[in-house]
Amino acid sequence: MLLRKLFVAFVLLTAGFVGGLVLTARLRPASEARAEAAPAPDPVAPAQARAATPAPAVTVMAAGPDFTRIAGQAVKGVANISSLQVARTSNAPFAADPFFRYFFGEGDDVFGARDRRSLSLGSGVVITSDGYVVTNNHVVGENMREITVALADKREVRGRLIGTDPATDIALLKLNVSGLPVVPWGDSSRLQIGEWVLAIGSPFQLSATVTAGIISATGRTNVGFADYEDFIQTDAAINPGNSGGALVNTRGELVGINTGIFSQSGGYQGIGFAVPSNLARHVIDDLLKYGEVRRGSIDFRVESMTNPEVAEQVGASSTRGALVTQMYRNSASYDAGLRPGDVVVAFNGQAIADAAQLRRMVADAKIGAVATFKVLRAGRPAEFKIEIESSASTASRRRR
Repeated sequence: MLLRKLFVAFVLLTAGFVGGLVLTARLRPASEARAEAAPAPDPVAPAQARAATPAPAVTVMAAGPDFTRIAGQAVKGVANISSLQVARTSNAPFAADPFFRYFFGEGDDVFGARDRRSLSLGSGVVITSDGYVVTNNHVVGENMREITVALADKREVRGRLIGTDPATDIALLKLNVSGLPVVPWGDSSRLQIGEWVLAIGSPFQLSATVTAGIISATGRTNVGFADYEDFIQTDAAINPGNSGGALVNTRGELVGINTGIFSQSGGYQGIGFAVPSNLARHVIDDLLKYGEVRRGSIDFRVESMTNPEVAEQVGASSTRGALVTQMYRNSASYDAGLRPGDVVVAFNGQAIADAAQLRRMVADAKIGAVATFKVLRAGRPAEFKIEIESSASTASRRRR
């Protein structure tokens, strides 16, 4: 019995020992397998792993241009201008009817007349510390009675009209104040398409309004705002009331005088126009020196050829050039041999694209100089020498 119990205990002990060996044999390979899957750290491996593994994508918002400094300085030199205009109107009930005026005249003798007051609102730019302000001619108007200028520091002062130039839509005012902040002149000839600019003015009487945009084009003509057209086009928001305000570059320099917009709705549509600062400065210099703008002129009228049919009628192969439409028989150009129907294709050796370009080049020419006009007459080339006159002399001749 005792031997039997000892035998059973021996069997159980042996079985437990063998089972332990089997379990240990099974566990060791598993432990070794985990160690191989996670080897000891290699000092080079992490750097290689980071280089091989692409970094997660990070969205970086590009910061836009910061105009705070130049805007804060430039707004100090831009003013709000209001001009009181008075126009004499008839009391006749049908005074606006052209047939009534044709048969009865203005009707003032029968119905009397009254003064109609209106207020023109716009903007202006302070260009000297002693109170000279440039604005648009259409802001001050033709029948101006009183001009009030609201400065950036909230002061309201009376403005005195120094002179106007309707051809470029520029006017110059003088305020009886001193120590004013100014917007310094910039060189508009250096402007490039795509360059950032700010438009500053008082749209809808909201003073010190700043909008940003780029230069869309330069040398724009045939937009219908003025006789002498050489406009800067910009998509900086310009609205009614911005007229006469400043167009400044990223250095805070005055590069244009905001003048008008192209719009089918009457509001902003991304197409605004400004008089270049170099042109405005020339006009202002003449107004200060002579009281008028002295520019070159010719004693005949020209128009652009709008379609190929017109060009064909005058014997031109294209619509490029300026068509002579009217002239006086006692004029220097008539004596030189020029005639209506001639097409001016070059001025002093420079090709002419349209009438606006010719007018601009003549205006910039020296008064008294003899210019060479190359023309086409019935398709045949001809050349004439004509003296450049003063715009004042040609204007007085047309009034006679």
